Amino acid sequence: MSAPNVLGIIYSNIYDDCLSELTNARTMGSVPFAGRYRLIDFVLSAMVNSGIGKVGVSTKANYLSLMDHIGSGKPWDLSRKRDGMTILPPFSKGAGVYKNRLEALEGILPYISDSGKDYVLFSDCNVVCNPDYDKLIDEHMKTGADITIAYKRGITPNLEDIMTFELEGDKIKKVTVGEHGDEAENYSLNIMVISRVLLERLIHGAIGQGQSSFERDIIAKNVASLDIRGYKVDTYARTIDSLQSYYDISMGLLSGEYKDLFRPDLPVFTKVRDYMPAIYGICAKASNSLVADGCIIKGTVENCILFRGVEIAEGAVVKNSIIMQDSYIGQNAKINCVILDKNVVIKPNRELCSAQSYPMYIGKNITV
Repeated sequence: MSAPNVLGIIYSNIYDDCLSELTNARTMGSVPFAGRYRLIDFVLSAMVNSGIGKVGVSTKANYLSLMDHIGSGKPWDLSRKRDGMTILPPFSKGAGVYKNRLEALEGILPYISDSGKDYVLFSDCNVVCNPDYDKLIDEHMKTGADITIAYKRGITPNLEDIMTFELEGDKIKKVTVGEHGDEAENYSLNIMVISRVLLERLIHGAIGQGQSSFERDIIAKNVASLDIRGYKVDTYARTIDSLQSYYDISMGLLSGEYKDLFRPDLPVFTKVRDYMPAIYGICAKASNSLVADGCIIKGTVENCILFRGVEIAEGAVVKNSIIMQDSYIGQNAKINCVILDKNVVIKPNRELCSAQSYPMYIGKNITV
């Protein structure tokens, strides 16, 4: 199949509530990750790497940071005269701001219909992965399925309306929505491919009947009448469903849990910022950490992720923490198991300590 015949749709705000600490002033898509990226970077890059050249980004609220980050789409080669990237407004048809995924689709249906593409590939932003969408699209065409949904086997994330599957081969025979267990299940990554014409028919039908849930009324309700297939993702894929999972997934990068996430053949693109290289003082100590460009380290850093422009003053000790862009840790301060948002200032001699099982969060622009 030719990926240029596929329209990409990215939901930037779905599941914001599960990470409310970080999405209070930004979308899920613009949540910082791994020292220099935003979560939407992985989805956008995967689409571009597969040859998808027309991408719509569905917004809802707090999307100023997202718009600043993705701009015209130039870092992903999506600033084009034809196709390219479009920021889609957060309005459903005649009902104000959309309330759910189905209303969001109804609101952008004219964009989908006018795209000229035969297929639509959907993705959320709360799954950290770098899949080869070519393989997903090829599998969809090979099987002749109506809908193909990427899934992972493991403990189901604690997300509202998440789908779990019972499969016979690769055919989905039963869909359960919103249930979570303690045993491994086949759970949806909310990455799926569907024919544009079929999608339009399903949306019109569901809206006409007053239905409101994409998962229940489009997928689960039609599992017997449509050929819905599962595509198992065996490469790195982690779903963010809470502040704790965000912390655990981020810190897992320090222990090597990022196989298949950063691959030479599937690069992850992001907005380029011109910073100087990281600077280490004479007494600086840094171990097992991701340190972005523009950082100034004069103290001790262990098992940390430091974003661009972070400064660690002399005598400060920072361990097991995530420090976001342009934050400052004062002299002799001690930080352990803390997530600092952007532009946070920790004054000298302050001590903030928590546990890896319950990380502390300090909001944007706060001084402690």
